[in-house]
Amino acid sequence: MATLLEKTQTLISANLHEMVDRALEANSVAVLKQYIRDAEDNLDALEDAAATVGGEVKTLERKYKEYKKKGDQLDRNIDTLVMQGKMDLARAAQEELNTTRRLQEQYHEQWVRQEKEYESLLNARLKLQARLTTIRQEQKELEALLELAKSKEATVKAIKSLDDVVGAGDGDIARIGESIRGRLDKATAYSEMYASRLDSQMDDALGSAEVDLQLEERKRRLGLGEPEEFKESGETDQLSDEAASES
Repeated sequence: MATLLEKTQTLISANLHEMVDRALEANSVAVLKQYIRDAEDNLDALEDAAATVGGEVKTLERKYKEYKKKGDQLDRNIDTLVMQGKMDLARAAQEELNTTRRLQEQYHEQWVRQEKEYESLLNARLKLQARLTTIRQEQKELEALLELAKSKEATVKAIKSLDDVVGAGDGDIARIGESIRGRLDKATAYSEMYASRLDSQMDDALGSAEVDLQLEERKRRLGLGEPEEFKESGETDQLSDEAASES
């Protein structure tokens, strides 16, 4: 099972470009958001672990210094006992010194080892914090890019729909227009033909009436009789006079 530091190192060494590419392909920032959540969780755990290890470092340092101080004091006591000829006490003090020095070395080794671990955790924390800052910026930029991509896609879709509408039924519309223009041309031709015929008929009628008037005028001038309308009027007056005399 991976340790906390190994998990943190995995997050720190994550390829951001690859993550951004996958997020773009998925049209979502969920990949980066998940990364950020994982990094934040590990950062919290890393800070707790660093605090714990930092406390252990201080404890080991204190123990080491205590045993070193005790060892140094025993070493001086042994010198004094040897000079005083108290060899039994000197021997017992030497044995205690050996144990003290051994514990001193053990605490020193543990202190050095834990201090390195503590430094590694602190470095990992700094790197993870820096990576989090970077990935948050990448997330904002990616969200802006995705919004721009969606806007561009909507524009392209609208333009494509407009192209479809503009091109739809062009042939049918052209045929309908041609048919209407054909009917209009035909109606125009008929109108011109009938107008010409009517003009001819009116010219003929007006021409005949003028000739009749000219002939009647000529008859009156020659005394050849009254126009038909005057004859009919005269006959009507004669019948009226006859009816009056009989009565």
